[in-house]
Amino acid sequence: MDNKNVEIKSTPSLLHGKIEKGLFAKTDIMKDEVIAFFDGEIYDIDFEDWTDELVEHCIQFEKTKWRYSNGIARFSNHSCDPNCGIKNLFEIVAMRDIKDGEELTWDYEMSEENVTGWSMKCKCGSRICRKKIARYSNMPQETRDRYKGYISDWVLDAKL
Repeated sequence: MDNKNVEIKSTPSLLHGKIEKGLFAKTDIMKDEVIAFFDGEIYDIDFEDWTDELVEHCIQFEKTKWRYSNGIARFSNHSCDPNCGIKNLFEIVAMRDIKDGEELTWDYEMSEENVTGWSMKCKCGSRICRKKIARYSNMPQETRDRYKGYISDWVLDAKL
């Protein structure tokens, strides 16, 4: 069940230059509190009807499998300096205490080791923005160290 202390609000998109939706804390959120779940349909690489919605809002959990969210997780935005991470393959969780009103973000490379060639130009605005987001194996070691405990188990266990 998605966190009742999280709401979907409009936010300026630094990626697309328009207003989009994002997740925001309605109250203070504690470290390790679950924010949202990817709990929807599972798709594999051979699925023929990939839409932009699916490509942009599924989480990878095996080499050729992704999962969508029936809840609020699909509105979670990327940041190269996130306050959330991934646990148990499908949970977005707070990596630190989060203040009321903060946007909740995670780094998409925490779960992505795609074989499709997907990537995105990042304009998150963080002073540590990596400019291009694609796959876990591209993530710098110091970033991996900072995210320890909040990276999807599947990419940590994969032979990359």
